[in-house]
Amino acid sequence: MTRGFKNFLGRIKFPPHLNLRHDTEDCKNMYVVAGLGNPGAQYDMTRHNIGFHTIDYIADKRGARLNKLKFKSLYGECTICSEKVYLVKPQTYMNLSGDSIGEIASFYKIPPENIIIINDDISLDTGRIRVRPKGSAGGHNGLKSIIQRLGTDEFPRVKIGVGAPDREDHDLADYVLGRFTKDEIPIMEKAIMKADEAVEEIIRGGVQSAMNKCNGK
Repeated sequence: MTRGFKNFLGRIKFPPHLNLRHDTEDCKNMYVVAGLGNPGAQYDMTRHNIGFHTIDYIADKRGARLNKLKFKSLYGECTICSEKVYLVKPQTYMNLSGDSIGEIASFYKIPPENIIIINDDISLDTGRIRVRPKGSAGGHNGLKSIIQRLGTDEFPRVKIGVGAPDREDHDLADYVLGRFTKDEIPIMEKAIMKADEAVEEIIRGGVQSAMNKCNGK
C-alpha cells in the first residue's frame, strides 16, 4: 500500500459491521474483482496502479486480507452484497494480467460476466468513473491480455479516469507510469470510493444498474 493512499485509508472510519469477516458458505455466486497494476514499490502512486489501490480500499473496508499468493496474483476474499468475492491484484505485470485472471477464473469456474476489472483510463478526466459491460481493450495492455486469455471481451469493467498528458508529444507509457501529483491525490481518493460503490452495485443490481447510478457522476 502506498504512503499517500495508506494515509487516506487510515483517515477513514469504516462502520464496524464492514470490518467483520463473513461466512461465505451460503453465497449463491462467486465473483472476481481484480484491480490492474504493476507489482513493486517503484510503481506505487502511479496512474497505472489505481486498480491496485482500489482493491486495497475494498479489502480494508471489508476487513479482508490480501495475503494469499497463488494464480500469479496476490488475493484475498470477502463478501459483497452476500456474494463471495475474490479480490485480486495480478503479480504478472500489466501486460500479462490475463495469465492471472485466467488461472483464478478457471480454478473457481467463474464466468466472464462475474469477473469485474478495475483499470486506469487515460480517455477519462482525472477522477471520472465509467462502468462498462464489455468492450475492446481500447489500447490498455492489461485489458488486452485479459481478453486474449478469456477469449471474450464480455466482462464488466470499472474504468477510473487518470486524464491524459497535456502535451501531444508526451510519451503515454511515461505518463501512466508517472505518479499522481499532490493536487490529484484527493481527487483520486474520491474516485477510489466511487469505484468501490460501482463494484458493489454491479454485484447487487447488475451492470446496467451500476451504469445508471455511477456513470456521469
